[in-house]
Amino acid sequence: MRAFTYNLLLTIFWLAVTEVFTLGNFLVGFALSFLILLLARPLFDEASRRYFTLFWKLPRFALLMLWEIVLSSLRVAQAVFSPRMKIQPGIIAYPLEVKSDLEITLLANLITLTPGTLSLDVSHDRKVLYVHGMFVDDPQAVARSIHESLEKAVLEVTR
Repeated sequence: MRAFTYNLLLTIFWLAVTEVFTLGNFLVGFALSFLILLLARPLFDEASRRYFTLFWKLPRFALLMLWEIVLSSLRVAQAVFSPRMKIQPGIIAYPLEVKSDLEITLLANLITLTPGTLSLDVSHDRKVLYVHGMFVDDPQAVARSIHESLEKAVLEVTR
């Protein structure tokens, strides 16, 4: 990522010129450097231009993850505090659309971070992820939910 390297170099230059080495000044320098590089975006190759789109996708990805964690936490809390625990644990074989090690690891970790689910294993051919769920009434619905939220978000950020 050449654009990211340039962004860091310009930020370091900003810190040296202002002679203020604080986190706040680093963030200001990083933001100014990003804006300068954003204006120079046509000068970069396609791989470096991806940095600018990724910069906008990461906050959205983080918000989606927080939202998923909050919803899952509420569902687990509701099940735990209800007089009759209405859970149906199960293991599903989730077919993976993600391919690279980074994408598989990120998806597996996101599934594990979400309360009520746990990534267990990846098949040897790396096409299936085994997931334990606390609420597996309908395995296809669980797989669809993972695909529509978590896997789509991972693919959007990594590709």
